[in-house]
Amino acid sequence: MNQRITITKLRRMKEEHQPISMITAYDYPSAKLAEEAGIDVLLVGDSLGNVVLGYDTTVPVTLDDIIYHTKAVRRGAEHTFIVADMPFMTYGIGRESTLKNAARIMQEGGAQAVKLEGGIDMVEDVSALVRAGIPVMGHIGLTPQSVHQLGGYKVQGKLEQEAEQLMKDAKALEEAGAFSIVLELVTEPLARAISAELSIPTIGIGAGRGCDGQVLVYHDILQYSSPYINKRFVKTYADIGSAIRTAIGSYVADVKGGVFPEEKHSFPMASEKLNQLYGGSADQQVPAHTEQREEPKPRDPVSNPN
Repeated sequence: MNQRITITKLRRMKEEHQPISMITAYDYPSAKLAEEAGIDVLLVGDSLGNVVLGYDTTVPVTLDDIIYHTKAVRRGAEHTFIVADMPFMTYGIGRESTLKNAARIMQEGGAQAVKLEGGIDMVEDVSALVRAGIPVMGHIGLTPQSVHQLGGYKVQGKLEQEAEQLMKDAKALEEAGAFSIVLELVTEPLARAISAELSIPTIGIGAGRGCDGQVLVYHDILQYSSPYINKRFVKTYADIGSAIRTAIGSYVADVKGGVFPEEKHSFPMASEKLNQLYGGSADQQVPAHTEQREEPKPRDPVSNPN
Protein backbone atom coordinates (compact mmCIF):
# COMPACT_ATOMS: atom_id res chain seq x y z
CA MET A 1 0.00 0.00 0.00
CA ASN A 2 1.37 3.42 -0.96
CA GLN A 3 1.97 5.99 1.76
CA ARG A 4 -0.91 8.44 2.11
CA ILE A 5 -0.58 11.71 0.22
CA THR A 6 -0.18 14.83 2.38
CA ILE A 7 -0.54 18.51 1.53
CA THR A 8 3.26 18.74 1.62
CA LYS A 9 3.53 15.90 -0.88
CA LEU A 10 0.92 17.55 -3.13
CA ARG A 11 2.97 20.74 -3.28
CA ARG A 12 6.09 18.71 -4.02
CA MET A 13 4.24 16.91 -6.82
CA LYS A 14 3.52 20.30 -8.40
CA GLU A 15 7.17 21.32 -8.07
CA GLU A 16 8.30 18.05 -9.65
CA HIS A 17 5.63 18.25 -12.38
CA GLN A 18 3.94 15.05 -11.24
CA PRO A 19 0.25 15.22 -12.23
CA ILE A 20 -2.21 14.74 -9.36
CA SER A 21 -5.16 12.38 -9.80
CA MET A 22 -8.38 13.05 -7.88
CA ILE A 23 -11.82 11.49 -8.17
CA THR A 24 -15.08 11.81 -6.28
CA ALA A 25 -16.29 8.99 -4.06
CA TYR A 26 -19.49 8.81 -2.05
CA ASP A 27 -19.51 5.35 -0.48
CA TYR A 28 -17.41 2.45 0.81
CA PRO A 29 -17.11 0.33 -2.36
CA SER A 30 -16.28 3.20 -4.72
CA ALA A 31 -13.67 4.54 -2.30
CA LYS A 32 -12.10 1.11 -1.87
CA LEU A 33 -11.92 0.50 -5.62
CA ALA A 34 -10.44 3.95 -6.23
CA GLU A 35 -7.79 3.41 -3.57
CA GLU A 36 -6.91 0.01 -5.02
CA ALA A 37 -6.56 1.69 -8.44
CA GLY A 38 -3.94 4.09 -7.02
CA ILE A 39 -5.82 7.39 -6.86
CA ASP A 40 -3.96 10.24 -5.12
CA VAL A 41 -6.90 12.14 -3.61
CA LEU A 42 -10.55 11.33 -2.98
CA LEU A 43 -13.16 14.08 -2.93
CA VAL A 44 -16.45 13.60 -1.11
CA GLY A 45 -18.09 16.26 -3.20
CA ASP A 46 -21.46 17.85 -2.66
CA SER A 47 -22.03 16.65 -6.23
CA LEU A 48 -23.43 13.63 -4.39
CA GLY A 49 -26.63 15.69 -4.39
CA ASN A 50 -26.92 15.37 -8.17
CA VAL A 51 -25.26 11.99 -8.57
CA VAL A 52 -26.45 9.93 -5.61
CA LEU A 53 -29.35 11.72 -3.94
CA GLY A 54 -31.27 12.74 -7.05
CA TYR A 55 -31.33 16.52 -6.56
CA ASP A 56 -31.17 18.99 -9.46
CA THR A 57 -28.38 20.99 -7.79
CA THR A 58 -25.93 20.66 -4.91
CA VAL A 59 -27.81 23.23 -2.82
CA PRO A 60 -30.03 20.74 -0.86
CA VAL A 61 -27.01 18.73 0.39
CA THR A 62 -26.66 19.05 4.16
CA LEU A 63 -23.74 18.88 6.53
CA ASP A 64 -25.07 15.56 7.87
CA ASP A 65 -25.17 14.21 4.30
CA ILE A 66 -21.51 15.06 3.78
CA ILE A 67 -20.46 13.62 7.14
CA TYR A 68 -22.40 10.40 6.54
CA HIS A 69 -20.82 9.82 3.13
CA THR A 70 -17.34 10.88 4.27
CA LYS A 71 -17.45 8.28 7.04
CA ALA A 72 -18.27 5.60 4.48
CA VAL A 73 -15.47 6.75 2.17
CA ARG A 74 -12.99 6.78 5.04
CA ARG A 75 -13.87 3.16 5.89
CA GLY A 76 -13.21 2.17 2.28
CA ALA A 77 -10.01 4.17 1.78
CA GLU A 78 -8.03 4.25 5.00
CA HIS A 79 -4.77 5.08 3.21
CA THR A 80 -5.91 7.81 0.82
CA PHE A 81 -6.02 11.59 1.35
CA ILE A 82 -9.71 12.57 1.61
CA VAL A 83 -11.14 16.03 1.02
CA ALA A 84 -14.79 16.73 1.86
CA ASP A 85 -16.92 19.58 0.57
CA MET A 86 -18.49 22.08 2.92
CA PRO A 87 -22.10 22.24 1.75
CA PHE A 88 -24.14 25.29 0.88
CA MET A 89 -24.52 27.77 3.77
CA THR A 90 -22.24 25.87 6.16
CA TYR A 91 -19.55 28.56 5.76
CA GLY A 92 -19.50 32.26 5.05
CA ILE A 93 -22.13 32.70 7.75
CA GLY A 94 -19.88 33.67 10.63
CA ARG A 95 -16.46 32.46 11.66
CA GLU A 96 -17.66 30.42 14.66
CA SER A 97 -20.24 28.50 12.60
CA THR A 98 -17.71 27.87 9.81
CA LEU A 99 -15.17 26.47 12.26
CA LYS A 100 -17.72 24.26 14.01
CA ASN A 101 -19.03 22.85 10.74
CA ALA A 102 -15.56 22.15 9.38
CA ALA A 103 -14.56 20.54 12.67
CA ARG A 104 -17.52 18.15 12.42
CA ILE A 105 -16.42 17.10 8.93
CA MET A 106 -12.93 16.39 10.22
CA GLN A 107 -13.84 14.79 13.56
CA GLU A 108 -17.00 12.87 12.66
CA GLY A 109 -16.41 12.31 8.95
CA GLY A 110 -12.70 11.54 9.09
CA ALA A 111 -11.63 13.88 6.25
CA GLN A 112 -8.08 15.25 6.12
CA ALA A 113 -9.21 18.54 4.54
CA VAL A 114 -12.28 20.53 3.55
CA LYS A 115 -13.13 22.28 0.29
CA LEU A 116 -15.17 25.44 -0.03
CA GLU A 117 -16.28 27.53 -2.97
CA GLY A 118 -15.47 31.19 -3.52
CA GLY A 119 -12.54 33.55 -3.97
CA ILE A 120 -11.70 36.84 -2.29
CA ASP A 121 -15.04 36.81 -0.49
CA MET A 122 -14.03 33.62 1.34
CA VAL A 123 -10.51 34.66 2.34
CA GLU A 124 -11.39 35.37 5.98
CA ASP A 125 -13.02 31.96 6.39
CA VAL A 126 -10.08 30.21 4.74
CA SER A 127 -7.60 32.03 7.00
CA ALA A 128 -9.59 31.17 10.12
CA LEU A 129 -9.80 27.50 9.18
CA VAL A 130 -6.10 27.27 8.40
CA ARG A 131 -5.19 28.97 11.69
CA ALA A 132 -7.36 26.37 13.43
CA GLY A 133 -5.33 23.59 11.81
CA ILE A 134 -7.86 22.62 9.14
CA PRO A 135 -6.38 22.25 5.63
CA VAL A 136 -8.49 24.04 3.01
CA MET A 137 -8.86 23.39 -0.70
CA GLY A 138 -10.31 26.34 -2.60
CA HIS A 139 -12.72 26.17 -5.52
CA ILE A 140 -13.22 28.90 -8.12
CA GLY A 141 -14.56 29.20 -11.65
CA LEU A 142 -17.92 27.53 -11.92
CA THR A 143 -19.07 27.18 -8.33
CA PRO A 144 -22.11 24.85 -8.33
CA GLN A 145 -23.48 26.14 -5.03
CA SER A 146 -23.87 29.53 -6.72
CA VAL A 147 -25.27 28.13 -9.98
CA HIS A 148 -28.45 30.19 -9.71
CA GLN A 149 -26.47 33.37 -9.24
CA LEU A 150 -24.18 32.49 -12.14
CA GLY A 151 -27.14 31.91 -14.42
CA GLY A 152 -26.44 28.23 -15.07
CA TYR A 153 -23.51 25.92 -15.75
CA LYS A 154 -21.36 28.18 -17.92
CA VAL A 155 -17.66 28.26 -18.76
CA GLN A 156 -15.93 30.94 -16.69
CA GLY A 157 -13.13 33.32 -17.66
CA LYS A 158 -14.08 34.03 -21.26
CA LEU A 159 -14.31 37.77 -20.67
CA GLU A 160 -11.26 39.82 -19.66
CA GLN A 161 -12.90 41.12 -16.51
CA GLU A 162 -13.88 37.58 -15.43
CA ALA A 163 -10.37 36.33 -16.10
CA GLU A 164 -8.78 39.10 -14.06
CA GLN A 165 -11.12 38.43 -11.16
CA LEU A 166 -10.42 34.70 -11.18
CA MET A 167 -6.68 35.36 -11.11
CA LYS A 168 -7.16 37.69 -8.12
CA ASP A 169 -9.33 35.08 -6.41
CA ALA A 170 -6.71 32.37 -6.88
CA LYS A 171 -3.89 34.52 -5.51
CA ALA A 172 -6.01 35.60 -2.55
CA LEU A 173 -6.85 31.99 -1.66
CA GLU A 174 -3.17 31.02 -1.81
CA GLU A 175 -2.22 33.95 0.42
CA ALA A 176 -4.98 32.97 2.87
CA GLY A 177 -3.38 29.54 3.26
CA ALA A 178 -5.30 27.23 0.91
CA PHE A 179 -3.14 24.22 0.03
CA SER A 180 -4.76 23.69 -3.39
CA ILE A 181 -7.46 25.16 -5.64
CA VAL A 182 -10.01 23.47 -7.89
CA LEU A 183 -10.58 25.29 -11.19
CA GLU A 184 -13.94 24.26 -12.63
CA LEU A 185 -15.07 25.04 -16.18
CA VAL A 186 -12.39 27.68 -16.67
CA THR A 187 -10.93 28.42 -20.09
CA GLU A 188 -7.73 26.49 -20.69
CA PRO A 189 -5.41 29.51 -21.24
CA LEU A 190 -6.60 31.14 -18.02
CA ALA A 191 -6.29 27.90 -16.02
CA ARG A 192 -2.75 27.48 -17.34
CA ALA A 193 -1.88 31.07 -16.38
CA ILE A 194 -3.32 30.66 -12.87
CA SER A 195 -1.42 27.40 -12.39
CA ALA A 196 1.83 29.08 -13.42
CA GLU A 197 1.28 31.99 -11.01
CA LEU A 198 0.58 29.85 -7.93
CA SER A 199 2.99 27.83 -5.82
CA ILE A 200 0.11 25.57 -4.68
CA PRO A 201 -1.34 22.91 -7.01
CA THR A 202 -4.41 23.51 -9.12
CA ILE A 203 -6.87 20.70 -9.83
CA GLY A 204 -8.87 21.11 -13.00
CA ILE A 205 -12.29 19.88 -13.99
CA GLY A 206 -13.19 21.11 -17.43
CA ALA A 207 -10.21 23.49 -17.23
CA GLY A 208 -7.94 21.91 -19.81
CA ARG A 209 -4.41 20.62 -19.80
CA GLY A 210 -2.54 23.31 -17.90
CA CYS A 211 -3.55 22.38 -14.35
CA ASP A 212 -1.38 20.44 -11.92
CA GLY A 213 -3.99 17.72 -11.52
CA GLN A 214 -7.41 16.60 -12.65
CA VAL A 215 -10.63 15.60 -10.90
CA LEU A 216 -13.67 13.89 -12.37
CA VAL A 217 -16.85 12.44 -10.93
CA TYR A 218 -16.72 8.68 -10.33
CA HIS A 219 -20.10 8.13 -11.97
CA ASP A 220 -19.13 10.16 -15.04
CA ILE A 221 -16.02 8.22 -16.00
CA LEU A 222 -18.00 4.98 -15.58
CA GLN A 223 -21.30 6.22 -17.13
CA TYR A 224 -22.92 4.96 -13.95
CA SER A 225 -26.26 6.75 -14.21
CA SER A 226 -29.52 6.73 -16.14
CA PRO A 227 -29.89 8.55 -18.36
CA TYR A 228 -26.23 9.39 -18.85
CA ILE A 229 -25.60 12.92 -20.14
CA ASN A 230 -22.40 13.35 -22.14
CA LYS A 231 -20.11 16.16 -20.98
CA ARG A 232 -17.40 17.65 -23.17
CA PHE A 233 -14.79 17.73 -20.42
CA VAL A 234 -15.33 14.09 -19.35
CA LYS A 235 -13.58 11.03 -20.74
CA THR A 236 -15.52 7.85 -20.04
CA TYR A 237 -13.59 4.66 -19.40
CA ALA A 238 -16.44 2.14 -19.07
CA ASP A 239 -20.19 1.93 -19.57
CA ILE A 240 -21.11 0.46 -16.21
CA GLY A 241 -24.68 1.76 -16.34
CA SER A 242 -25.59 -0.32 -19.38
CA ALA A 243 -23.84 -3.37 -17.96
CA ILE A 244 -25.78 -3.06 -14.69
CA ARG A 245 -29.11 -2.56 -16.46
CA THR A 246 -28.48 -5.61 -18.67
CA ALA A 247 -27.41 -7.77 -15.74
CA ILE A 248 -30.45 -6.87 -13.63
CA GLY A 249 -32.70 -7.45 -16.63
CA SER A 250 -31.24 -10.94 -17.03
CA TYR A 251 -31.84 -11.65 -13.35
CA VAL A 252 -35.46 -10.54 -13.61
CA ALA A 253 -35.98 -12.76 -16.65
CA ASP A 254 -34.40 -15.77 -14.89
CA VAL A 255 -36.58 -15.36 -11.79
CA LYS A 256 -39.78 -14.96 -13.77
CA GLY A 257 -38.85 -17.81 -16.10
CA GLY A 258 -38.03 -20.20 -13.26
CA VAL A 259 -34.40 -20.45 -14.39
CA PHE A 260 -32.99 -19.11 -11.14
CA PRO A 261 -32.26 -20.53 -8.65
CA GLU A 262 -30.84 -23.80 -9.97
CA GLU A 263 -29.87 -26.84 -7.92
CA LYS A 264 -26.31 -25.49 -7.60
CA HIS A 265 -27.68 -22.37 -5.86
CA SER A 266 -29.49 -24.44 -3.21
CA PHE A 267 -28.30 -26.19 -0.06
CA PRO A 268 -29.09 -29.93 0.36
CA MET A 269 -30.20 -31.62 3.59
CA ALA A 270 -30.08 -35.28 4.57
CA SER A 271 -33.58 -36.80 4.24
CA GLU A 272 -33.45 -38.30 7.73
CA LYS A 273 -32.86 -34.85 9.17
CA LEU A 274 -35.84 -33.54 7.26
CA ASN A 275 -37.93 -36.43 8.57
CA GLN A 276 -36.94 -35.54 12.11
CA LEU A 277 -37.97 -31.95 11.57
CA TYR A 278 -41.15 -32.41 9.58
CA GLY A 279 -41.94 -36.10 9.68
CA GLY A 280 -41.81 -36.36 5.91
CA SER A 281 -39.39 -36.88 3.02
CA ALA A 282 -37.25 -34.33 1.23
CA ASP A 283 -39.48 -34.20 -1.82
CA GLN A 284 -42.61 -33.28 0.12
CA GLN A 285 -43.82 -29.80 -0.69
CA VAL A 286 -45.73 -29.30 2.58
CA PRO A 287 -44.40 -30.34 6.01
CA ALA A 288 -46.37 -33.30 7.48
CA HIS A 289 -47.45 -31.40 10.58
CA THR A 290 -49.01 -28.60 8.53
CA GLU A 291 -52.76 -28.91 8.26
CA GLN A 292 -54.31 -28.98 4.82
CA ARG A 293 -57.11 -26.48 4.97
CA GLU A 294 -60.11 -26.58 2.74
CA GLU A 295 -60.65 -23.73 0.37
CA PRO A 296 -63.36 -21.40 1.74
CA LYS A 297 -66.69 -21.71 -0.02
CA PRO A 298 -67.84 -18.64 -1.96
CA ARG A 299 -70.44 -16.56 -0.20
CA ASP A 300 -74.02 -16.36 -1.36
CA PRO A 301 -74.05 -13.06 -3.31
CA VAL A 302 -77.64 -12.40 -2.10
CA SER A 303 -76.60 -12.48 1.55
CA ASN A 304 -73.53 -10.27 1.00
CA PRO A 305 -74.41 -6.65 1.86
CA ASN A 306 -71.39 -5.40 -0.11
